[in-house]
Amino acid sequence: MVYTIGIICSFLIYVLIGIVLSRKVKNSEEYYVSGRSGSTLMITGMLVASFLSTVSFMGEAGFSYEGYPILLLILVIFNATGYVIGVFFFGRYLRRSQSLTVPEYFGNRFQSNKVRMAAAITTILGISAYLVAVTQGAAVLLAEISGVSYTFALLIMWIVYTSFTTLSGAKGVMVNDTIMFFIFSLATYLALPFIIKSAGGFPEAIVKAATNPERPDLLSWHGITGPNAYMGEPWEALTWAIILGLVWSAVISISPWQSSRYLMAKNEHVAIRSGIWATISIITIYLFLHISIAAVTTLKSDIAPTEKVFIWAAMNATPLWLGIIIVSGIMAAALSSCASFLQLIGSSITRDIMEQSRNKKYTDKQLLRASRVSMITVSIIILLIGIWQPPSVMWIGYFAATLFAASWGPVAFASVFSKTVTKTGALSSIITGFAGVIFGELLNKYGVALPVYLNPVIIGVVLSLIALYIGSKYGEISIEERNFQANILKRPIEPNEREEMAITKRYPMYLMISGVIIIMITFLFYYWPLTLAM
Repeated sequence: MVYTIGIICSFLIYVLIGIVLSRKVKNSEEYYVSGRSGSTLMITGMLVASFLSTVSFMGEAGFSYEGYPILLLILVIFNATGYVIGVFFFGRYLRRSQSLTVPEYFGNRFQSNKVRMAAAITTILGISAYLVAVTQGAAVLLAEISGVSYTFALLIMWIVYTSFTTLSGAKGVMVNDTIMFFIFSLATYLALPFIIKSAGGFPEAIVKAATNPERPDLLSWHGITGPNAYMGEPWEALTWAIILGLVWSAVISISPWQSSRYLMAKNEHVAIRSGIWATISIITIYLFLHISIAAVTTLKSDIAPTEKVFIWAAMNATPLWLGIIIVSGIMAAALSSCASFLQLIGSSITRDIMEQSRNKKYTDKQLLRASRVSMITVSIIILLIGIWQPPSVMWIGYFAATLFAASWGPVAFASVFSKTVTKTGALSSIITGFAGVIFGELLNKYGVALPVYLNPVIIGVVLSLIALYIGSKYGEISIEERNFQANILKRPIEPNEREEMAITKRYPMYLMISGVIIIMITFLFYYWPLTLAM
């Protein structure tokens, strides 16, 4: 009951913030990109909050509990690089375009409504799938904590995130994401010492996890492998982690729910700093989370479904006050992603599809009204799918994310740096990459066992690259396209550029210092106990 009260209180705060901020939304720029006023803290909060969700705290936590914590940490080494790669090679150029949505950027870059429409449709389909997974995870959590039915929990979740997102748009998402970022970060960092204490203290808890006969190889680099395990041979497990890590790096670099956060940054320096802080934050959160999950395996070995493992730990292995923070933090991670996804879907439907298909410009008042109506409509569809489709939090989320790595990855980077890519190549690449992932997933679904190096996303990326190359052999590149590209390649100079640059130049040092600290934490909590166990 206490946990339920904590969650309800947090819900009320988020909705109240949405109501208050809705009164400050006067035009479409404030509704779509929060007036481009985001500080480093806010953009960092949005980047991390829109990335971490129930996929991370439930789906991946369950996968870790089943025997793969170190494999997921290997994966995150690769995927966290997406923030630095993304902001330096795509995000800051996206911001320079002054677009309100990422599909709008693609449309303007290639001077093509077809490219913009294709980007918008893939945005809506891919993010909607991800939104289903995150919403279902949040509903499972709420049902577990409160004792209400899954359907009723799903309805409550829908009401909460739809209300504050629809009311205040990006402005409400920015403020709430920042608050949620603090809550789930605090929950993850504080959980580790208490869970380890409950599991026997340090280093005994890690030693027991490493020598647990029910989960042999739990803390090995490849996790539990073999004929009866999810993973096959150790090399296949490692290959899977590297491939998915690189895929997620691309997702973080260019996916609409990540790259669009840079559109809200106050200036380019804020965007760069936020990308570096987000890198540090993601790595540390994953490290603390999965060391905690490894310790939980020694406390209870039969948690089912495994997606509830962190919830179980919050309620059984930590003090009540911390359990409330953890549960509220997981819920915050879910809500932040739901809000970001819904806001992006509504923006694309209204600005990238309705305006383009009707070939007319809406006034700010019309845009705001149409965006809110489209958000409510989409959220109802998501609610119905969530009721009909059984929860599969991690794998639906992974599938949805890989769609963007394949369909957008090659085009996004080429749009900035290539002088030969044409609108035909861009359109072909987006469509072919998207279809390639779907094709690969259908092969898996209907019994065609693909080797690990032919993951559906690999099929999609290869086809996307081929389509980009061949398609760019056709069509002419217009003067408008060349001028747009030239403009985004010009670095903007801020009025106080010298002071801003002096601050930004410190950030590589922050990244290096954090790397040393993370290595020390890993040595203390993983390598040293593992040598004792061996």
